[in-house]
Amino acid sequence: MTVPRVTLSLQPGTEVTYAGKRGHITHILDFESVLVKEVHSGKPERVRIVDLQPVALATGSKQHEPQIVPDDDWNIAQERFEIIRPLLDPTGRKRADVEARATETGKHANTLYKWIGLYQSQGRITALLPMERKDKGTTKLSVEVEAIIQSVIENEYLTKQNKSIAKVCQRVRSLCLAAKLETPHNNTIRNRVAKLSEELKISRRRGKKIAEQQFSPIQGEFPGADFPLAVVQMDHTKLDIILVDDIHRRPIGRPWITLAMDVFSRVVAGSYVSFDPPGALSTGLCLAHGILPKDAWLARHEIDEEWPLWGFPAKILVDNAKEFRGSMLQRACQQYGIDLEWRPVARPHYGAHIERLLGTFLQEIHSLPGTTFSNIQARGEYDSDGQAVMTLSEFERWLATYIVEVYHRREHSSLGMSPLDKLKEGIFGTAQSPGSGLPPKIVDENRLRLDLMPFVERTVQDYGVVIDDVHYYHDVLRRWINATEPGRAKIRRKFMFRRDPRDISTVWFYDPELMAYYPVPYRDTSHPPISIWELREAKGMVTTSGTSEDTERAIFTAYDRMRQIEEAAKGKTKAVRRAAQRRSLGIGQVGTRPAIAPQMPTKSASEPIPDIRPFDDMDDQDDE
Repeated sequence: MTVPRVTLSLQPGTEVTYAGKRGHITHILDFESVLVKEVHSGKPERVRIVDLQPVALATGSKQHEPQIVPDDDWNIAQERFEIIRPLLDPTGRKRADVEARATETGKHANTLYKWIGLYQSQGRITALLPMERKDKGTTKLSVEVEAIIQSVIENEYLTKQNKSIAKVCQRVRSLCLAAKLETPHNNTIRNRVAKLSEELKISRRRGKKIAEQQFSPIQGEFPGADFPLAVVQMDHTKLDIILVDDIHRRPIGRPWITLAMDVFSRVVAGSYVSFDPPGALSTGLCLAHGILPKDAWLARHEIDEEWPLWGFPAKILVDNAKEFRGSMLQRACQQYGIDLEWRPVARPHYGAHIERLLGTFLQEIHSLPGTTFSNIQARGEYDSDGQAVMTLSEFERWLATYIVEVYHRREHSSLGMSPLDKLKEGIFGTAQSPGSGLPPKIVDENRLRLDLMPFVERTVQDYGVVIDDVHYYHDVLRRWINATEPGRAKIRRKFMFRRDPRDISTVWFYDPELMAYYPVPYRDTSHPPISIWELREAKGMVTTSGTSEDTERAIFTAYDRMRQIEEAAKGKTKAVRRAAQRRSLGIGQVGTRPAIAPQMPTKSASEPIPDIRPFDDMDDQDDE
C-alpha cells in the first residue's frame, strides 16, 4: 500500500513527478515555478509548482492520526522533533551542524539524519513515532531509578550551584549503587536534561532576571521572526460594519473576522469571516487558509493578483482565549511541527503586530457603507442599518482585494518597504543574506483541513454511531462494532469522528488500522443537511415541548417547523435572515456566490489606528 504525503519539499534535490515524468528539482525560479531535471533525458524543464507531485511513500508507510496516538509514543516523537528542529532551518545545514547536535543530545549523527529524512518525507511529526518493539510493554528504567534521576535534576542541577551534567550523572550513579539499583547510562540522564526548556534552566540556574532579559522581546523587534513563517500571530475581532443577506438585501448584523499574520513580512497569512463568534471552527479554517496556497481561493473571488504565502509556520502566537486552547488545535499544531505559544500575561507587545493590523482593517472599514464606526460618538446620527449594502460574499471579496492589491503593496512604516517585497526578500534572499527558500508544497489538502476540524470520540454500536442524538452509519464501521480497547476486553473502544459544524449530515471516521478518513452519512438519509447551530435550536424546541417520541425524529420534526416559521416570517427579522445566511455558507460554498465589486477605500495609511477592544469569553462551537 502506498500512502500520499501531506507536503512536498520544494528544495533542490527533491524527487518529484510531473506530467507522467520523474525528475529532481535543481533550481527555484519564483513563487510559481521550479527547474526540474528529467530522469531519463537529463534535460532541465521549467515546471509549475501546482503541477508537481511527490513520489509515493514506500510500502508500509502510514500516516497516524495524532489524536489517537498514545501519549508515551507522542512524547517520544516530540522529543525527536525537538532534537532535529535546529537542523530543519530553511537556510541550510552542514555535516558539522548535525554532528554537533548529535554530540549535544547524546545521539549518533546517522540517527539524526534518519529522523530528518523521515520528517521531511511526510512533513508530519507522526513520522517520528517509535517503531513497534518486540519487547513492547517493558520499561528500560525502573520507577525507582526514574525517581532518582528526576530528584537529582530538580535538587542539584536546577539550582544556583550550576552543577555540570557530568556531576549530575555521577550523583545519580552513586545513589543507584547505594540503593543496589541498575545504574542508567549517562546519555539517558543527558536526554532528560536536554528535554528541559532553556528558559527554565537559565531561570533556575542563573536567575529570573537573566532569563527575562534573554527571552523577553526587544522593543521594536519580535524574537525569532527572522524569516517568513517563523512566527505567525492570530487574533479575532468583531468588524465595525453591518452586512445584508443575499436574498432580501436587508441588515443581518456584524460579522467576526479571524486573522493570521506573518510577523517577519507583515503579510496576511490567512483569514476567515463569519457571523459566528470565534471558536474551534473559525480558528481551524483561518489556519488552514493560511497554510494552503490561495490561487483557487482568489480565483473564486475573481481576483487576478498574487498572494504567494503558504506553508506551515514554525510558531503560532495567540492570546489566551478558550478557542486557542482546545485539544484539536494543540495536537494539530504538534502533528505538523508547529509551536503553539500563548502570549505571556501583561505583555501586550507580544500581540502588537496582529492588533495593529486589525486596527488598520477596522479603520479602512469605516469608509464603507454600513459601518458602525468604533463607538456611538463616532457614529453620531449615521444610520448603519439603513446604509448597509454589502453581503458577506461581497465583503469577503472587498477584503481580499484590499489585502492583495493595497495592504500587501503599500510601504509599511516599520519595514521601509511593502509587505510583499519583504516576503520576497525573505524567501529568495538578497546580496547580503540568503533567503529561506520556498516552503514545502501542501499535497494532501483535504487531510490538512480534516486535521483542523473539530472532533468527538464515540464507540461504534450495531446501529452505527450517535453524535448529539443523531445516528450515522456506513459499512466502513462494521469492522469496529462493539470493539474493545486492545488488551482491555472490558472497555469499549472509542473512535474519532470529525465534522464540519456548518453541515453535520456527514461525519468523517478515522480508521485506526487503515489510518485514513472515511465519510459516514446520516443513518436516515431522508434527513436534510443542517448545521450544528440549527441542531441545537431544534433540540431546544424538543426539550421545551417535552415530547415523548424518538429524539432524533423529534429533532428533525422540530427543524421542519423552524423552517416553516422562517418562511412565514421571511425578511421580517435579523435573526431569521442570519439563520438563512448561515445555511447558505455550507461546506464548499463559501466565496462561490456572485459578488459585486465595491469601491476600494482610499484612506491614508497615516491616520490614527483605533485600539482593539478585548474579547469576552466565547463559547467553543465543538463543546459537547
